[in-house]
Amino acid sequence: MAGCDAPLSPAVPFLGAYFPFWLICAATGVLGAVVLRVIFVKIGIDEHLPLRLLVYACLAAIMGLALALALYGR
Repeated sequence: MAGCDAPLSPAVPFLGAYFPFWLICAATGVLGAVVLRVIFVKIGIDEHLPLRLLVYACLAAIMGLALALALYGR
């Protein structure tokens, strides 16, 4: 049960409730990918991307994992 200790648990206290940190990172990654898509459309890069869904899914994963590494070290 040592893995459930407060400093080691994968949860973030928010308004009195504990949310899993990966949920916050995933939501941030998805929002970041949406913002990048808007930027890519305005620049004109979006129409030249092959496999757009895969590109944006990978961008979301990169941003979510980078946030998890930077903030939580996991």
